[in-house]
Amino acid sequence: MTEAEAGLQAPPTEDPTSSLIQLLNLGELEGARTDEDIFMGPSQKQPRQRVFGGQVLAQSLVAGSRTVPEGRGVHSMHGYFLRPGDANKPITFGVQRLRDGRSFSARRVHAYQEGMPILSMIASFQDEDEGIEHQTQMPAGIPDPESLPSTADLLGKYDHPVARHWAYERPFDIRHVDPALYVSAKGPKEARNAVWMRTFGPMPDDPEMHRAALAYASDYTLLESVLRKHGMSWITPGMSFASLDHAMWWHRPVRVDEWLLYVQESPSAQGARGLATGKIFSRDGRHVATVAQEGMIRVPTDFKNKVKGAVQTKVLEHQMRKADRA
Repeated sequence: MTEAEAGLQAPPTEDPTSSLIQLLNLGELEGARTDEDIFMGPSQKQPRQRVFGGQVLAQSLVAGSRTVPEGRGVHSMHGYFLRPGDANKPITFGVQRLRDGRSFSARRVHAYQEGMPILSMIASFQDEDEGIEHQTQMPAGIPDPESLPSTADLLGKYDHPVARHWAYERPFDIRHVDPALYVSAKGPKEARNAVWMRTFGPMPDDPEMHRAALAYASDYTLLESVLRKHGMSWITPGMSFASLDHAMWWHRPVRVDEWLLYVQESPSAQGARGLATGKIFSRDGRHVATVAQEGMIRVPTDFKNKVKGAVQTKVLEHQMRKADRA
């Protein structure tokens, strides 16, 4: 398959769910093999021109799943974000077949742009099996998602490319249980966060696509448990952040086009790094996945950046008041 045949044009944004499905429909390149199976996929347009980490995680899982025996689904993955990706360029995925056992397969996946790795991942796949079973209980007293505002409800009034992207172009409907941290940090300074999430439209019945899409969504809000503890929002002036690594375990079957509760907490932050963990539950209380991620979070400490941040804060406050009056 050539690059053109692999569908490397950016997916359209009119239907976010269709965009997600196209992102996960990788093309295999013929005649481009060393000790790896080679796949290619498009990048999703982003207002800041950087590849969304959840996208490359999901696509890497799809690439790995294409090389394992039929019916063998991913149960865990560990990935490191090595470099920022360019959202205007396609991504090449190299899959190395580390092992195929009677029940398990291991794959190493590297995601490349222009010959340089942007993500390195090892994933493990397993045949369905039976054994002992227990699970963490879903928290009680959580409001139903229908009672909570959507991202479009919260950000649709802002005339800003990032706000428009978050409100209308993401494939997942995200609804915060605690006050959202998009433009301000309200409520108690606690190292926890919780959201409901599902795709806006129906997804195909392929279980691996649902697992990959869940990895995509798991990167949205996990670090908010770190931010909330310190009274910070995503637009805290002068703050810089980046995901460093991402680990995930799938426990039970899941559908991402049905409401899922994502409960997050941060056990530690230090050295400009914050650690966050999350548990994902189906609406009927099944614990379907667990996630962990460490992110770099830097805030200004010198006088020059503090002054710059104060000015940015005043500008943002003015824009927010203007939007509220509109």
